[in-house]
Amino acid sequence: MKHVTKLATGAAGLGLTLFAALPAWAQDVAALQSPATAAPAATVNKGDTAWMLTSTVLVMMMILPGLALFYGGLTRAKNMLSTMTQIGAAACLAMLIWVMYGYSLAFGPDVSGGASNFISGLGKAFLKGVTPASQAATFTAGVEIPEYVFICFQMTFAAITAALVLGSVVERMKFSAVMAFTAVWLTIVYFPIAHMVWASSGLFFKAGALDFAGGTVVHINAGVSALVAALILGKRMGYPTTPMPPHSLTLTGVGTGLLWVGWFGFNAGSALEANGSAGLAMINTFVATASGGLFWMLAERLAGHKGSALGFCSGIVAGLVAVTPAAGNSGPFGAIVLGAIASVVCFYAVSVLKPKLGYDDALDAFGVHGIGGMIGAIGTAVVYAPSLGGPGAADYVMSSKLLVQLGAVATTIVWATIGTVIAMYIAKAVTGLRVSKEVEQEGLDLGEHGERAYN
Repeated sequence: MKHVTKLATGAAGLGLTLFAALPAWAQDVAALQSPATAAPAATVNKGDTAWMLTSTVLVMMMILPGLALFYGGLTRAKNMLSTMTQIGAAACLAMLIWVMYGYSLAFGPDVSGGASNFISGLGKAFLKGVTPASQAATFTAGVEIPEYVFICFQMTFAAITAALVLGSVVERMKFSAVMAFTAVWLTIVYFPIAHMVWASSGLFFKAGALDFAGGTVVHINAGVSALVAALILGKRMGYPTTPMPPHSLTLTGVGTGLLWVGWFGFNAGSALEANGSAGLAMINTFVATASGGLFWMLAERLAGHKGSALGFCSGIVAGLVAVTPAAGNSGPFGAIVLGAIASVVCFYAVSVLKPKLGYDDALDAFGVHGIGGMIGAIGTAVVYAPSLGGPGAADYVMSSKLLVQLGAVATTIVWATIGTVIAMYIAKAVTGLRVSKEVEQEGLDLGEHGERAYN
């Protein structure tokens, strides 16, 4: 019998007391026990189940309408519908692929040999063996939630990660290419990374990497992939000499608010239970994000600009990104510092580094999610320390954990880079990848979908 669970890094095994930090998803094959030592039958906790149902819907709100409005408002008016449609359709495709084979590859039965370090098998393809009665373990022994709920929760993570990548390639990539890319990218990049970080047999999990809610799996993965995709696709016509301001910061502001609210499901839901760990993740999601929004505007002022609404929204997202791996792995004041540092560094990444290097990451998916994710993943090893208010054990060794985090970050960067190159060139071979100059000039709303956002 296979149970799906999230285990805290450093726990000696099932049945032992978990450390205060709960950084990762995992799966566990329950050992056969003799009648004398058999554990009591696990029961579904209705309160935890209700919280996970709510968290799943909150993450869905991050995609549609949150990310769609956030990204859509940042584009030019002629590409608003195209951007929203690409995000929505990519998320839908991810959901279908997830239930067909994605869940099995990430959290299904282990494959033989060392391959289980990188991927699971197809034993749960098309949700084989999953019923309303099957259960997924939480962090408390004997307390479980329905496996369907766990599947849905993880499905929303896969969907939003695929959608995040598209922020770098909007306004010039074919809709058909987006769909082809999404299918391949999920298969060879997202599912293996999710397994490596969040499955008990996964490479990063066994190494003790801390990732509470997706710093590596979601943000570094998506951010690095976004940069690689943008480089392969090429710059937008007229970039960087032609002004390309956001057409509606109002919609971007609404999307920002929806993202922040939905992120509580993303982070606090990653506790898998309605308990103190979820409460810690919740307060950290409040304060790190508030810090990020304010410090981005401060960085603008220090750089000689006015504090802007766009900067505030960007700082909010940078704070959310940075706190994601640390949500249950930090004290509130560590989260505040993490959000502030990530926000300032991301500001300089998008305002100085991007223009200097000349790449066209249209909506700064790499500058905010990639850079912010790296800061969050590495910084988690610091804020986890009990001496800094983190939930680490008394004998916590920061230097050792920093090496583990750096290794996980570096491996994710390499894996995402290679996988994205493969996915982009497959999409190019199948679809041609980029719209014609005429369609790009006219706008993808009309050229790709035959509609206008505004009439």
